Amino acid sequence: MSRVLVIGCGGVASVAIQKCCQVSEVFTELGIASRTKSKCDALAEKLKSVSKTVVTTAQVDADDVNQLIALINSYKPDLVMNIALPYQDLTIMDACLACHVNYMDTANYEPENTDDPEWRAIYEKRCKEAGFSAYFDYSWQWAYRKKFEDAGLIALLGCGFDPGVTQAYCAYAKKHEFDRIDTIDILDCNGGDHGYKFATNFNPEVNLREVSAPGSYWENGHWVEIPAMSIKREYDFDEVGGKDMYLLHHEEIESIALNIPEVQRIRFFMTFGQSYLDHMRCLEDVGMLSTTPIMFEGKEIVPIKFLKALLPDPASLGPRTKGKTNIGCIFTGAKGGEEKTYYIYNVCDHEECYREVGSQAISYTTGVPAMCGALMLLTGKWNTVGVHTVEEFDPDPFLDALDKYGLPRRESHAPVLVD
Repeated sequence: MSRVLVIGCGGVASVAIQKCCQVSEVFTELGIASRTKSKCDALAEKLKSVSKTVVTTAQVDADDVNQLIALINSYKPDLVMNIALPYQDLTIMDACLACHVNYMDTANYEPENTDDPEWRAIYEKRCKEAGFSAYFDYSWQWAYRKKFEDAGLIALLGCGFDPGVTQAYCAYAKKHEFDRIDTIDILDCNGGDHGYKFATNFNPEVNLREVSAPGSYWENGHWVEIPAMSIKREYDFDEVGGKDMYLLHHEEIESIALNIPEVQRIRFFMTFGQSYLDHMRCLEDVGMLSTTPIMFEGKEIVPIKFLKALLPDPASLGPRTKGKTNIGCIFTGAKGGEEKTYYIYNVCDHEECYREVGSQAISYTTGVPAMCGALMLLTGKWNTVGVHTVEEFDPDPFLDALDKYGLPRRESHAPVLVD
């Protein structure tokens, strides 16, 4: 029925690819392309005996638009799933436009080189105008709206769990539970234990940049920025228990504030253990989280890239990780003239994920929504051309797909609120 090209073959991409192959009646042909073709070949060999999907592989440098164009033109897919790094979002979008192919990704664009003068000037102007200083934001990809509309193409942004499913939860709450939403708190809890003193659950560069950046939240029509990790709350998560969580800046706040403008306050919280925070602060204090190149023994190195080489590969955490994740959204607002609250969330088990697809739950909770988002595009359930985030589409078929393929929703109509 469809021909799909996946760019990337890391932990999240591996999950998404395996889930695509479980729906071979839609994903009839799947191309996997990565800088390291051997990874693609190993996964293709694994899938050969368990799926009817025809899987092929290729090598590509996703930073090189010309290589991407050549690959897309040779494969001729109906959709390109970008599950590489957010550094490469724009080059892959450019290639999709050149080849007239629909596009999707799991995280919004951020630059690899934050010292680039041209980028820096635009970034500093945005910080002043928008009021938050995180390196990642939607403006770079939203700038492609007219190009995709004029081409009659769809670009689906941020279709992981957060962003992604959390935005679908917001759209679902708006459609079914509320006439008016006043506040949204997005809670991301990882109750898993991998046994290492320090490791990140996804790409260390992206993860550590996100966590060490100033926090921010949306309130009464503007951003409020705070020092990193300066707002802490405790919450008792279903099937996980009590955890400390900290307010972070996160990309879906930006799009939800735009698309559900009545919301007075939107916050994002993520849980961290004290050991993780101590290690991260120490590394930051000695400069290991820096993206600015330094000279070491006659060679130029980027400290955070060197740190990434020292840390455990997130894809290797699957067999070690035990425990569960709990990710969802708590809402306050009104329905039928009555004040109400509502909580929609998912609980995911690390060990069950590993038994099914050989990954821990962090990769699983991003890879499954990527497949389900692709399913929406390929079956025509989401078909509005242009550049869009998940909450702009009908949430019902997407959440139904998540229920079916591994991330079922849970609900509470009397949740404990976050103060």
